[in-house]
Amino acid sequence: MKSARQIAFDILIKIHRSEAYSNIELDSALKSSGLDKRDSALVSNLVYGVSERLITLDYNIEQHLTGKLKKLKPEVLIILRLGAYQILFADKIPDSAAVNESVKLAKINGCSFAAGLCNAVLRKISKSGLIFPDDKYKPEYLSVKYSFPKWLCAMWQKAYGEENAEGIMKTACEKPPIYIRVNSLKTTTEQLLDIFKSEGVEAFPVEEYPWTLRISDTGDIEALGSYKKGLFHVQDLASQLCAEALDAKEGMTVFDVCSAPGGKAFTVAERMNNKGLIKAFDIHEHRVKLINSGAERLGVSIIEGKIGDAERYEAANGYADRVLCDVPCSGLGIVRRKPEIRYKEKILIDKLPLLQYRILENASNYVKPSGRLIYSTCALNPEENENICKKFIENHKVFKMVKPLKDRYYNDDCGCITLMPHLHGTDGFFIAAFERLD
Repeated sequence: MKSARQIAFDILIKIHRSEAYSNIELDSALKSSGLDKRDSALVSNLVYGVSERLITLDYNIEQHLTGKLKKLKPEVLIILRLGAYQILFADKIPDSAAVNESVKLAKINGCSFAAGLCNAVLRKISKSGLIFPDDKYKPEYLSVKYSFPKWLCAMWQKAYGEENAEGIMKTACEKPPIYIRVNSLKTTTEQLLDIFKSEGVEAFPVEEYPWTLRISDTGDIEALGSYKKGLFHVQDLASQLCAEALDAKEGMTVFDVCSAPGGKAFTVAERMNNKGLIKAFDIHEHRVKLINSGAERLGVSIIEGKIGDAERYEAANGYADRVLCDVPCSGLGIVRRKPEIRYKEKILIDKLPLLQYRILENASNYVKPSGRLIYSTCALNPEENENICKKFIENHKVFKMVKPLKDRYYNDDCGCITLMPHLHGTDGFFIAAFERLD
């Protein structure tokens, strides 16, 4: 059986080569690993830790190389990152063990030629400790300290100020909370708390959110009896607030134009007491199946998962009292859940606003007079958020902007809401609301 460090190495190599998401590769590897709980935790810690701290690790490794980092063989670089992470961030692992195990990995994985290099570099890192650039107020310092690309550090500083920018980055290096939405169609918060206790799940009520619990020590959530019975679904507070902002009532017709996997539609259905109609669209058939299967598990009967292109108007769909437009985005608000997102190329992110605006514009065609349209992203980026909304309202006088959640949370100049992890305890999220006038 492979060791925990070997499995972590295998996962990181795969991520490096295929740009796969760490959470997906990690879940797949652990299910077939045969590791006990302790070693599985070590693998998770190493994979997520290295993924989150790439820029920090590479900067510190390069301080002790005679050549350039980019000239290293990928396998050697991954081994050095694993070793450096254990030395610099894993307090419970002795430096000597981190060095020795890294040398073993080099020998086992066809890199014996680099065993001496790994040994020397890691010992130097152990001696010197964390190294940062000198100027604490420049993007380069924040980039190395929190492992974000310099362009992103600068963008957040400009958009949200230095204090908020650092708060976003600092929170992204912490373990994200897990929130669940209690299925009000099947149980109550108090009943589910008792059930979780019997299942060995730690659960805590969340102030101001009567149908929300924060949970921990769950193990495999989908293996829980309470999950299989449809008593809850996993959903961050930000997404629950987005569903609240939609303000859907019993008997209404709701369109969710970018729905899969359906979490917001599920919450909306529960808020509607399963009375009315929700058409939940996605362009891919397999993702539509996720929506329908999730609704079936939860006992929601008013959701119709349907194939639909959010950029293309289909008159046959009819009109809706409420339209939710949660568009594809950069994901810059959920980097603590998917650390690789922070390393996306800026040029790819810069292309998103064109798509996002087209989807918002198309979604607006389905809104009934006096109906409400919600635009949302899990991005912290004005180009994907406020600027889209300002352009839309300038070009569509039949809509007016309204406050999504009255006076709750941070409202910017255009009346939108920007949720930040360090301020609100949520994922980074943006919500804007429009009302049709005619």
